[in-house]
Amino acid sequence: MCGRYFIADDQEEREIKKIIKDIEDRSKAVGNPIDLKTGEIFPTNVVPVLTKDVPQAMAWGFKGFQGKGHLINARVETANQKPTFRTPYSQNRCLIPASWFFEWRTVDKKKEKYAIGKKEPIYMAGLYRMEKDLELPVFVILTMPASPSISFIHDRMPVIVPKEHREAWLDQAPPVGDLMDISTKELQWKVSS
Repeated sequence: MCGRYFIADDQEEREIKKIIKDIEDRSKAVGNPIDLKTGEIFPTNVVPVLTKDVPQAMAWGFKGFQGKGHLINARVETANQKPTFRTPYSQNRCLIPASWFFEWRTVDKKKEKYAIGKKEPIYMAGLYRMEKDLELPVFVILTMPASPSISFIHDRMPVIVPKEHREAWLDQAPPVGDLMDISTKELQWKVSS
């Protein structure tokens, strides 16, 4: 499960800042300025997302069954089979840039928050679609079983797509097993306050 992530808004995240600037500049040019969320990202926030065509602003979460709540994650093992995710999996794959993601570990009935990432931005695999009555597309983050280095925190993690596989992910859906195999296993973590 990935219920929150973080986009740092500082000079060290030049890669992500460039994506944000591109989206905001294009939105201003068409007279519909968009202010993308940075910092700690929560479901329903509008954030930068990469698609096959151009970076776009999207809201996090598909509307739930009968419009109740939001679906924010999809299991990569079944996403290509479930009716809600089947079409986006085959046609609308995306990448969600982040500085790190958060997971919580329960210790003695108390939750500890962990920030998990790498020394550079990470790109989480996602699916997107348009929904009735919404101006912006919406997305979910694909999850998989946690890598051994972080499985003590949580049993699931986002699918992290390494740089050399990002274009292929956006272009054509690989078999599920291949996608889990390419997901970055070398994650670092720290307890967050």
